[in-house]
Amino acid sequence: MVAKESFRRVGECSWELAESYDERMQAPARIYACQALFERAFGDRSVEQLVNVAMLPGLVKYAMAMPDMHQGYGFPIGGVAAFDYDKGIISPGGVGYDINCGVRMLTSRMDYEDIAPHIDALATALYRHCPVVSVVPVL
Repeated sequence: MVAKESFRRVGECSWELAESYDERMQAPARIYACQALFERAFGDRSVEQLVNVAMLPGLVKYAMAMPDMHQGYGFPIGGVAAFDYDKGIISPGGVGYDINCGVRMLTSRMDYEDIAPHIDALATALYRHCPVVSVVPVL
């Protein structure tokens, strides 16, 4: 279990756990939250999940959690991470598969330049035909 004291404040509303905390971490873990929300984050497993994200291969710069962070099924809800295209991963936990939060991921053999003129219509069609459940955390 990660202790609050392991984090250091790096800004008015940002906290950081150095990657030296655990040799498996690829980058630091950052939480963006006021003091009260930072402390509340330790009430479930979301901070532990954030540290696990910091251990994923190909992580770029930080594993981050936004002020609405709470426990998910792998990534914390409110977790954000970027991964190197060649060395990284695509995590279904990072795109909201666990609660159907409305984030969608799909692959295609088309190049961006081919679909760019149609991106608004494509996004509208996906939104219209893919059911979404809105979940708002109670803080």
